[in-house]
Amino acid sequence: MRMPRAILVLTLAASVAGCSDIGLRNLEPPGQGPDEFSVLPVKPLTPPKDYAFLPAPTPGGANLTDPNPKAEAVVALGGSEAALNPNTPIPASDGALVTASSRYGVPANTRQVTTEEDAAFRKRKARWTRLRLFPVDRYAQAYDREAINANNANEAARQLGIETPSAPPLE
Repeated sequence: MRMPRAILVLTLAASVAGCSDIGLRNLEPPGQGPDEFSVLPVKPLTPPKDYAFLPAPTPGGANLTDPNPKAEAVVALGGSEAALNPNTPIPASDGALVTASSRYGVPANTRQVTTEEDAAFRKRKARWTRLRLFPVDRYAQAYDREAINANNANEAARQLGIETPSAPPLE
């Protein structure tokens, strides 16, 4: 009589463990989340000098505390504020960088294309893996063939005659 109870308890424990939330390793898209590049840090709020003479609200307009947050972010990252103006010519110091990065063309919808391709890839990989008896790392399974093995890449570079002085230790 003890053996069937033990089997029942183990089966129940395994099925409850399979229902755990695996967080970032979950391949199912959580929905239309925020775009991480559209979130801009703002300066702290400051009280106005006189509450009687407040400006009229301008929906979609500039913020009194942060009138131009994108320009401030560009300057903080080492760029120039003039680079935000589309009519400003590219400075000579950045010409080589722009030429190298755009030599194969730059599609305007790169982010949407890569998002769609990744969603199709994950859907293809997750087709037969929806039901699992035990929780597994499906992220690692799906992207296993896409991962770069540092030792293999190092050895391939050495075979091509490329010096690798800071090679990682063997795993």
